[in-house]
Amino acid sequence: MGDFHQNGNIATLHNLSDRSVEDLEADLIEFSRHRLMGLVIPSLYSELATPALQHIVRELTRVPYLNEIVIGLDRADENEYRHALEFFGQLPQHHRVLWNDGPRLRALDAKLAEKGLSPSEPGKGRNVWFCYGYVLATGRSSTVALHDADIKTYKRDMLARLIYPVANPNFSFNFSKGYYARTDGTSLGGRVTRLLVTPLIIALRVVCGRSDYLDFLHSFRYPLAGEFAMRRNAIDDLRIPTDWGLEIGVLSEMHRNHSTNHLCQVDIADTYDHKHQDLSADDQARGLSRMSIDIAKAMYRKLAIQGETFSRSKVRTIKATYYRVALDFVELFEADASMNGLKFDRHKEEEAVELFAANVVKAGDEFRENPMDTPFIPPWNRIISAVPNVLEELRNAVEQDMEEFGS
Repeated sequence: MGDFHQNGNIATLHNLSDRSVEDLEADLIEFSRHRLMGLVIPSLYSELATPALQHIVRELTRVPYLNEIVIGLDRADENEYRHALEFFGQLPQHHRVLWNDGPRLRALDAKLAEKGLSPSEPGKGRNVWFCYGYVLATGRSSTVALHDADIKTYKRDMLARLIYPVANPNFSFNFSKGYYARTDGTSLGGRVTRLLVTPLIIALRVVCGRSDYLDFLHSFRYPLAGEFAMRRNAIDDLRIPTDWGLEIGVLSEMHRNHSTNHLCQVDIADTYDHKHQDLSADDQARGLSRMSIDIAKAMYRKLAIQGETFSRSKVRTIKATYYRVALDFVELFEADASMNGLKFDRHKEEEAVELFAANVVKAGDEFRENPMDTPFIPPWNRIISAVPNVLEELRNAVEQDMEEFGS
């Protein structure tokens, strides 16, 4: 059961009554007469074999209000793409599967690369970027939700609650962000949010001073949630990060492009679990270690735009402040877990804090060594300006792939 708390910065839409999904969907069907709704799902081919995605697809077959589902498929060869078309073929809604590794989309990517406009590296950011481009190309959706393909606790009311604020024509929200308790009912999840993002925001406020941006980030109950929805006009000038800072990067873009009274967060689930990343303490290029570096760099980059400087001594001060705050948080979460009968491994929690503290410094080093680094894919309005027919080419490539390999 939710509470009534509003943070005064962005709107928080709570789950106060456990309203039935059928009631929510009845409203959304009515809203769809005015605002066509779509869903984007970035996916690896390997996820098709998981119970999580199989369950997600079964749930989506019962969703009555979506006008379009766009699946971005990564790391698939031709036979795997054919299998993906068959796998998603059970969806009754109009749907398309983007074969990101196929020759047609690769050719389009190479054309953009000639103009310096191609995503610099593969990954979720590139996948989402192509999917959003396809949404713009078809014009079938004026409101677009996005969620991952690895949610183990998925229910279709998650999608209904996520898209409701931006689909409702009586609301003025351009963007909604999901939040939830990151627990599977047996233990606490969400280590990067709990032990890095929130303590680091507090440390940055102490060392750098209060700022609208840090207050904005601190307003989100789960800033790393991979579930968000937006109106189509928010996609045009959205710069999507290519690294692990995708979720923080999208929030930063919303802060840059929109007034906070047009942004909200919404309670979409009582419990939530998905595929867990390894800590990867011995490899800074993988797992939560790489994620923590990229997230810290994303924060440094945004604050630098606002005039902050990050000398090595200043970053060491941020690290020391972060470390103390994060250790205090470990105690708070231990009490929370104990009271709720959840498993809690204090040693592993503090190991994560130690790794994140080292990576706060590592992120500062990388930021200073390459201050001109721009891990953002150019927004689609710039792409269209440089290559006016790009959306038509993208739409045709996807349609031709579906037609050739879907039989």
